Amino acid sequence: MDGHRPFAEHRPLLFTIAYEITGTAADAEDVLQESYLRWSAADPDSIDNPRAYLATIVTRQALNALRSARRRREDYVGPWLPEPVATLPDVADDAVLADSLSFAMLVVLESLSPDQRAAFILREVFDFPYEEIAGATGKTPAAVRQLVHRAKEHVARRTPASTSMPGTGKTSRTASPPPRWAATCRP
Repeated sequence: MDGHRPFAEHRPLLFTIAYEITGTAADAEDVLQESYLRWSAADPDSIDNPRAYLATIVTRQALNALRSARRRREDYVGPWLPEPVATLPDVADDAVLADSLSFAMLVVLESLSPDQRAAFILREVFDFPYEEIAGATGKTPAAVRQLVHRAKEHVARRTPASTSMPGTGKTSRTASPPPRWAATCRP
């Protein structure tokens, strides 16, 4: 098996996972570079499911990058905002990235713990099974279910649905339509 092919084949998915966990395209690219080095050092014949293996490597590297970035931002004065990714020609056809999270959702995700963020993204955006997420995060499947549950509750609380218009008794929509997975976020 050509060692580069599985990585190249899954690169759009891997970039999206890294970007949605780290919040910046630059950090996502760094995560992919480090992940590729780890992938190229592995024995490809001993890997049964390259997609799951690569997602695990990328998730762990993204969590490490996210934790490191949070430590660096503790010294930063002012609000930190995630970096929206520009659509690149090589990933424009990727349906997952095209249906990616909005800037507002990235801000909400930033308020989750790194483990909650990774579990939520892998489960709700990419529909990974709890067992694969557990392997990627080093948690038990039960702990991952709890992380996802808490993340859903947190996201549901932080996502404004509507506001009342003073003096009219009516409400108006304040946000764009919710992402396709938002219905799963209601507790």
